[in-house]
Amino acid sequence: MTSPLDRLKKAAQAVAGAPHVFNAARAAGASSSAAADVMAASAAAVQVAASHTDGTPGMQNAIRHFVWQAYIAGRHGAAVAEAVAAAHEEGRDTPHDTRVDLHNNAVGRAWGVAHSAEIGQGSMPDALGRLAVVATQKWAADELIWVRSH
Repeated sequence: MTSPLDRLKKAAQAVAGAPHVFNAARAAGASSSAAADVMAASAAAVQVAASHTDGTPGMQNAIRHFVWQAYIAGRHGAAVAEAVAAAHEEGRDTPHDTRVDLHNNAVGRAWGVAHSAEIGQGSMPDALGRLAVVATQKWAADELIWVRSH
């Protein structure tokens, strides 16, 4: 189970990375309002993933990355999703974690592009909730991956 400190660290990371995410979305062609939606989805994906996991190591991170990228790709296109993901990983010094994130991001983006009509329906919280269900199914099917801490 994720500790309160871990959740706080993730939230702080999301807030600190917000301008970077916004700028990456804009540079990839997103409007200001679309970039703001990307930022909001980035923050919300942390909470959605936490509420759909059972404490299994790596599960929350995998679900978060899938949901985040599927939502952005489905609502704003693969180019915006990929640019935001690259900005998120930029400068990280955890190559194993980055490799896992890149894999789970790619799975999410592909699903988001293929199901954009479905993702485009309803509110962001509804879409993220539906995506979390898909992500847990993909986790169970070993389509999403994780890495043990070293």
